[in-house]
Amino acid sequence: MTAEVDFYELLECERTADDATLKTAYRKLAMKYHPDKNDGCKEHEEKFKAISEAYECLKDPQKRAAYDRFGHAAFKNGGMGNGAQGGPDFGAFSDIFESVFGEFMGGGRGGGRPQRRGADLRYDMEISLEDAFHGRTSEITVDVSGVCDPCHGTGATPGTQAKTCAQCGGQGKVRAQQGFFMVERTCPVCHGAGEVIAEPCKHCRGEGRIDKTKTLQINIPPGVDEGTRIRLAGEGEAGARGAPAGDLYIFLHVTKHSLFERQGTTLYATAPISFTTAALGGEITLPGLDGDKHVIRIAPGTQSGREVRQRGAGMPVLQGRGRGDLVVQLTVETPTKLSAKQRELLEEFRCTETGDECPESQGFFAKIKSALG
Repeated sequence: MTAEVDFYELLECERTADDATLKTAYRKLAMKYHPDKNDGCKEHEEKFKAISEAYECLKDPQKRAAYDRFGHAAFKNGGMGNGAQGGPDFGAFSDIFESVFGEFMGGGRGGGRPQRRGADLRYDMEISLEDAFHGRTSEITVDVSGVCDPCHGTGATPGTQAKTCAQCGGQGKVRAQQGFFMVERTCPVCHGAGEVIAEPCKHCRGEGRIDKTKTLQINIPPGVDEGTRIRLAGEGEAGARGAPAGDLYIFLHVTKHSLFERQGTTLYATAPISFTTAALGGEITLPGLDGDKHVIRIAPGTQSGREVRQRGAGMPVLQGRGRGDLVVQLTVETPTKLSAKQRELLEEFRCTETGDECPESQGFFAKIKSALG
């Protein structure tokens, strides 16, 4: 690979490419031609050196401007901060690579050891539709890792304390040279904690946490639905050696109701009505989740399957104002057993439908209502 190959061609980018495009291109090519991935192939190693040199130049606004104007001539005689013969400074390649791939290498340099936050936990809880409507306060019991009381979560025997790890200097990570790059790994001595406990607590064996059973109070607000999640901050698994605890998530499951079905804030119910109520109109009463009796008015001539909507009689809006609607589907019931008088009246009604003469038809509706109830 010659030194005069165009930097943009090496990175397979247009000259108008922005910084993000250059970085993405370098990342892709660096992973492809990295010596560790190519069994020491000299050709790939030279290619890798060339694309690293190109990116080192183009990622710097001043160097890129000079290169765009004068080309490689702008960096003769060490103009890029390279050696006296104009070659690339390969000692800086680990810094370039780490800056691009830092998220895959533990976040780059200078960071302290990460705190091992406790795990989040899940608890599934069943509630009734009435509980979802009104809300309620409930208690649950969970088995969870809690802070060790004798050592106060430090993991060390009371009266002693952990010491800074001599291997990593308290960073929790160690660095090792691999080829052109400095690779960062979890410290093998302290396992990332940054500290070493000489005398572990006998109750928690140096973890700083032990298994406990806790009773927690849950406040369920009105309007919750199937799958609603309630977060209890800091009530999850305790972190190791004083690290923050995780959270506990309560997932609510609403049991099936005998009368109502729910879709969002709308309640649905099915109500049977008699033949005469459907024909002549009337009223029916439904018990509501709010404890009130809801009167549903039936218009004359109502057909089976018709839906009647009552505004503001549904579920409360979660963490909001107002309520949804109640939708009642009406089902007209057909009599299965008729008395002689009822049959006579229905026959008379059929005569009026077909246009046949029915001398007794006068006052039919009054008589059928009295007979069928």
